[in-house]
Amino acid sequence: MTDNLELQVDAYLPLRDVVFQTLRGAILRGDLQPGERLMELQLASKLGVSRTPIREAIRMLEQEGLAITIPRKGAEVARMTEKDVDDVLQIRCALEELAVTLACKNISQDEMDNLRSAADRFCEITGTSTDIPAIAEADECFHDVIYNSSENPKLLNMLNNLREQMYRYRVEYLKDPSVYPRLIDEHECQYEAIKAQDDTEAAAITRKHLQNQTEGVKQIIRSQEEK
Repeated sequence: MTDNLELQVDAYLPLRDVVFQTLRGAILRGDLQPGERLMELQLASKLGVSRTPIREAIRMLEQEGLAITIPRKGAEVARMTEKDVDDVLQIRCALEELAVTLACKNISQDEMDNLRSAADRFCEITGTSTDIPAIAEADECFHDVIYNSSENPKLLNMLNNLREQMYRYRVEYLKDPSVYPRLIDEHECQYEAIKAQDDTEAAAITRKHLQNQTEGVKQIIRSQEEK
């Protein structure tokens, strides 16, 4: 188990959420590797907590697809597979195409301004920061404007539920700075299509955007399997 594992204390969060955020961060950074055992007793000792919040945090990790419990073996960090990537991104593609189509019809001027700001913010942070979670958050903010402007609360709820399953793939993809220029260009094309209320073009750009991400993450998985 990594020596870098320290409880990220937050007085405003329940202990199980603090443990969850600590383990989640360790998995996304790679401090806890795919296939590594998540042993309750060892983690409790390492973090200085009881086994109960560890157990609850592991359940939360399972809901995000970051951990898996194997019968008679226990919990471990989930391995990313190409099938997992395809499954999650197929769903995201269908939902995001619908969201961007609705956004073309329903987006307000204030939301267009927010979308412009979000695109500019992503461009700025990718040029000045190496903080991957912050870059991922900026990317999410851009897409959130589109989701919210769809004016479909049920669709928004489904996309938000999918967000956590997507986060791991988004982070892995963004660890490669060479993808940033393409992402910036794709955001710009999405912005222009929505501004023009061209739902066909917006949906096509969104589909290509997600296909690129799918292939990028699958290449990462292949390279990890070769090591």
